[in-house]
Amino acid sequence: MNLVTRLALSALGRIGPRPPTGAARDRVRLPRPDRSGGLPLMEALAKRHSTREFRDDELPLPVLGQLLWAADGVNRPRSRSRTAPSAMNAQEIDLYVALPQGLYRYDPPAHALELVQALDVRGLTGVQDFVEVAPVELMMVATPARMPLVPAASRLTYAAACAGAIAQNVYLACTSLGLACVVRGWFDERRLARALKLARGQRVLLAQTVGRPAAR
Repeated sequence: MNLVTRLALSALGRIGPRPPTGAARDRVRLPRPDRSGGLPLMEALAKRHSTREFRDDELPLPVLGQLLWAADGVNRPRSRSRTAPSAMNAQEIDLYVALPQGLYRYDPPAHALELVQALDVRGLTGVQDFVEVAPVELMMVATPARMPLVPAASRLTYAAACAGAIAQNVYLACTSLGLACVVRGWFDERRLARALKLARGQRVLLAQTVGRPAAR
C-alpha cells in the first residue's frame, strides 16, 4: 500500500487495529539486560542513522529486553533512576510497545511488559507503510500530571526532552545490536491515544519503528 492510499484510508478511518498474531500474555518478564559490551559509544554515534526499510521477523525476547532497558530501563536500582534523564526524576514518560501479538506498556522497575490490549495496533502508529512491516513500534507517552514541581506551561517541553533522550537511547542501542530504527512524529494522535487507552491529559509525543534492516 503506497503512502497516498494509506493517507486516504487513514483520513477515512479505514485503518484500525488488526487481530493479533499469536497469543498475547498478560505479563511478559524480560530477560535480564547485559550492561556491558556492545559497540564503543563513539563508534555507535558515528554509525547511528535512520532506516525506513525493515524485515518482518520478530525480535527475540532477550533482544527486545535489551532494547527496552537501554531506552528507559532502571540503571540505578536504589533510586529507580533510568537510562534516560527526567526532570526531578518525575518519570513522566511511559514507553508503549506495539507487537504483532499485542500492545504492551513497559514496566521499567520490573523489567517486564504489561498487556494493554491483545490487538495488533502497529498500523495506527503512523501513516508510512513500514509501520505494519516492522515487528516493533514504540510510543513515548507523556503524563504531565506526574510533574507537579514543574510549571504547567513547561511540562510538555520537559517531557519532550525526556522523550528525545529515550529516542536517542533507542538509536544507539539499535546501532549496537545490529537493528534498524527511525523516530517519527507523523501519526493520528487522537486515534492512537484511543488505541493505547490513554487517560485525559496524556499525550503521545513520539513513535519509533524498530526491526531488522531489510536485505539490499
